[in-house]
Order: sequence, then C-alpha cells, then structure tokens
Amino acid sequence: MDTRAFKRSLHHSERYNRRGFGLGDEVAGTLEQAYQSDLIAELRANGYELRDGRLTVRLAEAFGFCWGVERAVAMAYETRRHYPSERIWITNEIIHNPSVNDHLREMNVQFIAVEQGVKDFSEVASGDVVILPAFGATVQEMQLLNERGCHIVDTTCPWVSKVWNTVEKHKKHAFTSIIHGKVKHEETLATSSFAGTYLVVLDLAEAQLVCDYILASEGGASPSAAQREAFMARFAKACSPGFDPDRDLIRLGVANQTTMLKSETEEIGRLFERTMLRRYGPAELNEHFLAFNTICDATQERQDAMFALVDEPLDLMVVIGGYNSSNTTHLQEIAISRGIRSFHIDTPERIGPGNRITHKPLGGELESVDGFLPEGAIRVGITSGASTPDRVVEDVIRQLITLSKS
Repeated sequence: MDTRAFKRSLHHSERYNRRGFGLGDEVAGTLEQAYQSDLIAELRANGYELRDGRLTVRLAEAFGFCWGVERAVAMAYETRRHYPSERIWITNEIIHNPSVNDHLREMNVQFIAVEQGVKDFSEVASGDVVILPAFGATVQEMQLLNERGCHIVDTTCPWVSKVWNTVEKHKKHAFTSIIHGKVKHEETLATSSFAGTYLVVLDLAEAQLVCDYILASEGGASPSAAQREAFMARFAKACSPGFDPDRDLIRLGVANQTTMLKSETEEIGRLFERTMLRRYGPAELNEHFLAFNTICDATQERQDAMFALVDEPLDLMVVIGGYNSSNTTHLQEIAISRGIRSFHIDTPERIGPGNRITHKPLGGELESVDGFLPEGAIRVGITSGASTPDRVVEDVIRQLITLSKS
C-alpha cells in the first residue's frame, strides 16, 4: 500500500478531522474540573515539596499529562459535544489511563473490543464517529474505517506522526526500519504499518543479537544455517512479512516507540551505527545507516526529572499510571535501577485498607504489600506517566497523608 497517497486522500476527506471542532472554550471547564488539581499547583509553587507531619512528599518536576495527551483528551470531549447523538467509538483507549477512559464511558463513548489482541470492528457502522487515540492507529484500521463510511477524529500525537514520517523515509530509500519498541503496543503496531521492511527490537539485548548477526557476515563470511534459524525464531513475530535477515539487514534506519526509555533508544542507535561502520567502513556508512531523532520531548523531560528525583534521599517511590502505559513502566524502571523501594499503581484506590498497597511489580502481576509506609519520618517520591491527570496524583497524595497519620 502507498501509505503516503492514502494519508493524502484521507486528510482531504470531509469525514476526517485532526484539528478538533473549535470547541475548546466550551469543554475547558469540564476538563479542568475532571483533571486539574489545586494541591498540585501548590506543590509546584512550593518547590515540588509537601510536608505534613512525619510525611514529606517530593514530586518530580516533570510528570503527568503531556501536551499530546491533553490535546487527545480535549478532542475526545469536543467530539462528544460536536456529535451529541451519534454513536462514538474509540480504538481502543484514548490514552492508557483508567480514570480518563471511565470518564469517556460515562459520556456514552464506546470502546472497540479487543479479542486476543485483535480489534473487533464488527459493530461499527457507516455514519458512526471513531476516535483514533493519542498513540495512533494502523493504516489498515484507518482504511477500514474510511471504506465503511465512518467519521474519523484523529487525535494521534504529532510526535508519533513524526516517527511515521521517519519510517516512511526509510521505506522510500529502501532502508529497513529498526523500531525500538514493544511488538504488541498500539503505537508500535501503527508505526510498523507505515514502514516498509521492519524489525522490532525490545531492548539493547535484542539489538545486540541483531548486530551480532550482521557482523557474522563480516569479511565475506555468511551466517550459518543454525544462526539464521535461531534469529528467525527469535524475531518471527517482530518483523515484516517475508523478512530475510541476509537481505534486509544491509541498509538500516532507526526509529522508536516514543514512550521507550530515551537512554536505551540512544544507545541502540549508537550500537547500530558502530556496527554498520565496522561492517561497511566510514566511506560507505551513509549508504547503510540512517538515524533520525524521534524521541518525544515530553517523554524525555519526564525521564530526566525522574533521574533527578531518584538522586535525592528517598525512602520509597510511588509511580502512578496505567499498567499498560509504556512511559509509566519506564519511570518505574528508573527507580528500580537505583535500588529504591518502588510501587507502580494505576489509581489512588490501590492504597489501603490500612497500611497496605496493591501494586504491579515490574514485569510481574498485581500483589498486595502490608506495612507499606514504615514508622517514623518518611520521604516519598512521586511521579506519574504522561497519561495521568493531576487530580489522580492529588488523590494519591491525600491517601498518603491520611495513612501517615493513622
């Protein structure tokens, strides 16, 4: 599919909207009441610190809603106002935050069901309104909705669109896109749909496996049949159809899921650059390697703020955000990397009853921990993912204050 031609035709359709409906003033009050917080504003004005009795709360200096999320949520509220009686769907969540999605359900916005990782569009009919989320939708999904005669409201974050443009440039110049991301994440699925030939790597370890394969052909040698078989077994579900490592790892471009850990994305880019430099030499490097900066500013700011926060003396860390939120998970990784006792929760209700917290350990399942707050003076660091409203952060802090006095 010519994705550029399809995007041009879609963007000129009267049934496609990516700018909102000019109703920002009308929905501003509702959004402020639902998501903003006077307490958080006070913390910002007070050097991101709150002291109450034996409890000191230290708030990261960049956290919570980013501009792209604010834009997506506002557009969803505008859509309901603009289409007061039409059926409205979202594919599959507007953002990865349970409270925000629950608010939209209360506004009679329906969510596309997902069965074994596949979205079920069978109930969506011509004339229905479908909101594409902040992390985007695949080309195939957009094509299906367009052909079905739906009104499409596209809230895709511009930073995500920037990545799509990057992989389209890779495709135009016959480069394979190496995408640093999570294979099943909606954003990576969307990005790969805009790419030509692609390979998704989860982390630096997987990137190293790819580079080892590339260097196995150094000096005119060829990877063995066993090496090829092992490579394809590892990446069978993380590559484009018909992917051939002997053919498709010669010209590479690097891109990323915008919510991945910035430092790891940068290291992966440097690893592939060094690998292609070693394999083909400096004179040929530009023929075999392309790099574009596709790291989201908001993701970078929140990760930088988290690194600054964990350098402070903290007794424990609370990271707030949806359990399927990639950027939140990476904030949790930063705390764990510094050996800080850390808890990832999605809602304030995870604290209690009593001195208990129910949280999701990194890579694990939900578990409850008794004796959550220790005795005596305590310093708690708090941050939240880019899909978490200030109001949710306030509610968590108030829960901690209450618990510290019990």
